[in-house]
Amino acid sequence: MKRASPPNFDQSAFKQALSQFATGVTVITTRAESGQLIGITASSFNSVSLDPPLVLWSLATRSASMPVFQANSHYVVNVLAASQLDLCKRFATVKGNRFEGVSHAQGDTGMPVLDGALAWFECHNRSRYQEGDHVIFVGEVERCGVHENVAEISPLVFQNGQFHGLKPL
Repeated sequence: MKRASPPNFDQSAFKQALSQFATGVTVITTRAESGQLIGITASSFNSVSLDPPLVLWSLATRSASMPVFQANSHYVVNVLAASQLDLCKRFATVKGNRFEGVSHAQGDTGMPVLDGALAWFECHNRSRYQEGDHVIFVGEVERCGVHENVAEISPLVFQNGQFHGLKPL
């Protein structure tokens, strides 16, 4: 098998090109063995398979949350609505208890489901793959749901370093 050629670009050019792809924004949540709630903002979410129902997301290997996500049997992918930009920023930047004052419910596996999420996927932590400086998590969806007013709510989207809502064309 032929190997990949060395890149003909630097890391900043790669980041700029990647930033042109608009992605939805999620908060991935779980519970540490100690009971502490853990959550991180991620835009690296994607569907994988309908049968079985599989989704994927990735996390930087240097993330402080990596050991908890690696070890846990379950997590929840919360798809954010445009009105939840504050939650996106909170779970991306706040140090300490990111859940303080954040309204959520406990899913069937005890993992936090964020109130107001556009959609959510409660997942079994099926497999993990280390690739480069990230770990790809594949979750087998055990339960999922959508916001009761999903048709009226705009998703939170990230593109070219900025957050957006969507309107039909």
